[in-house]
Amino acid sequence: MTSTVTTIDLNADLGESFGRWQLGDDDALLPLLTSANVACGFHAGDALTLRRTVAGAAEHGVVVGAQVSYRDLAGFGRREMEVEPDELAADVLYQMGALDGLCRTVGTAVRYVKPHGALYHRTLRDPVQAQALVSAVVAYDPSLPLMTMAGGEAERLARAAGLRVVLEGFADRAYDDTGRLVPRTRSGALLTRGEDVAEQAVRLARSGTVETICIHGDTPGAPALAEVARAALEAAGFRLRSFTAG
Repeated sequence: MTSTVTTIDLNADLGESFGRWQLGDDDALLPLLTSANVACGFHAGDALTLRRTVAGAAEHGVVVGAQVSYRDLAGFGRREMEVEPDELAADVLYQMGALDGLCRTVGTAVRYVKPHGALYHRTLRDPVQAQALVSAVVAYDPSLPLMTMAGGEAERLARAAGLRVVLEGFADRAYDDTGRLVPRTRSGALLTRGEDVAEQAVRLARSGTVETICIHGDTPGAPALAEVARAALEAAGFRLRSFTAG
């Protein structure tokens, strides 16, 4: 009798420091991950930070994704913006190309794309901005998967364009009754207790509706949360593996 081991990807947002301003602990997070959503300089990350981040990912065998954003350093990419589709597509292309160039100097490459913050949530409901995002990915490399939540415009339009879609769940964020994330402005939106994060990670993995689970790099105690989430997933019978593998 043979048993089937189910795989799940564990990702986090990295490269979000800027110069002397340090955010998160990428060095502690990287060994725990299978995929890293690396900032591209628009919401966070300077060139040296990003090069060091992708070098660390390459060293640990962690797959790199381009985490593209609105041009919003001051607001950390969490302020919704009105951007014309052509401009947004160009901004996304610029970010992918910049990070991919840094990746290639350390022996890796951008292997997927994930929007960040306000752009992530806007492209769930706005077909115009979602199409701009999708068009940029198709223009750059149509083999790159797009990471997003299920049921949004980004998923619909990406599939229509022939892109692979990787559906994501969040271990450290509360969900509302509609299956969307509770806004960060509301109490209880962020899960910071290890037992809560571990339980949600396993629940999401068992649902069979997601391929990857996220821990935000700027969540307080993110490395410890990633460690307990990973341990809980492995204890539940999941093998941690990037969705790009094999």
